[in-house]
Amino acid sequence: MSKRLFFFTSFCAVLGLSLSVSLVAHAQSTGAIFNDAPATPRGWQPLVRALDALTPSVDTSIPLTPQDITNRITALLNQGQNEQALQAIEKRLAQREASGEIGVDVQLLFLQGRAYSQLGQHTKAIESYRQLTVFYPELPEPWNNLAAEYMRQHQLELAQEALDMALLANPNYALALQNYGELQLMLAHQAFQKAGNAERSKDTQYILEN
Repeated sequence: MSKRLFFFTSFCAVLGLSLSVSLVAHAQSTGAIFNDAPATPRGWQPLVRALDALTPSVDTSIPLTPQDITNRITALLNQGQNEQALQAIEKRLAQREASGEIGVDVQLLFLQGRAYSQLGQHTKAIESYRQLTVFYPELPEPWNNLAAEYMRQHQLELAQEALDMALLANPNYALALQNYGELQLMLAHQAFQKAGNAERSKDTQYILEN
């Protein structure tokens, strides 16, 4: 199968979408989502403890905003830390539910689909992208990524339907157009195989694998 399926991985940054982020207090939006390493020792500990005792006990840490959380999850995925990214997404979704935030977090669902895909959990990735297409059918990126997942599973009719929707939303969407070309090759290969045309089937197989 083709190794050149074209996914849109910077959907959140490019579109600048945070359609469901409500203006809740930062403390509600964050919490222990990321397992940050503890601060490094600050010198001779007896002196540090003595100075700390003289310092007013005020928490001066700045909580992460919803966009900060999204950016950090994106960075984890870009670094291949897919399990950590998925854990952070699940914690953030749990926080949203606990605080009663309204609506669907487009960025978070998109990153969830991407995390599942990179972990090889393609059925779950399909479900995340399908949810996005239900809530926001006008966005081409989820349709394109959904099509790519279907192509991975050789569900070519479903892939074509998803790409048709992506191109209906944006006829000039380059990644969807490239995936459409890949899909046509896959369909041609399938047709040649059914027709018993070994030579043409071999040609298309070579193109798909390179």
